[in-house]
Amino acid sequence: MKRPEWDQYFLKLAMLASERATCPRMHCGCVLVKDKHVISTGYNGSIPGDDHCTDVGCLVVDNHCQRTVHAEMNALNQAAKKGHSVDGATAYVTNMPCTTCSKSLIVAGIKRVVVFSDYHDTLATDFFSKAGVHIDKVAMPDKEIIYDLKDYSSAKA
Repeated sequence: MKRPEWDQYFLKLAMLASERATCPRMHCGCVLVKDKHVISTGYNGSIPGDDHCTDVGCLVVDNHCQRTVHAEMNALNQAAKKGHSVDGATAYVTNMPCTTCSKSLIVAGIKRVVVFSDYHDTLATDFFSKAGVHIDKVAMPDKEIIYDLKDYSSAKA
């Protein structure tokens, strides 16, 4: 087994970020990357000071949880709070962004989106196409993490 390619590596980080999600309806993670460096991460969760869906339930209106800030928005907001430009960056997201998140990623200057899972919202794909944002759909990374270099030789290929 060889070490993961860059896309697989950053998608694994997005998967790890998704474990922090507090909305049981969907666990999503996002990692914003520029020049092979992580700018910020995000996951689905409530605004600071509000209750979490996992504690009090979802606040659902028109089949969407209103309590939850999406992973992509949280990653963009964290980058902005720290003063990091995402212009020209890649978004690694566990699920295809919704229409609202796709628009925010486009306006922020994201040039590439890498995902391994679809989302029911087809407008995102249209918006990304119109804005010239490249979408790469790849296979879900292996969930196994190999911690010890000597284990690489005995791990499944």
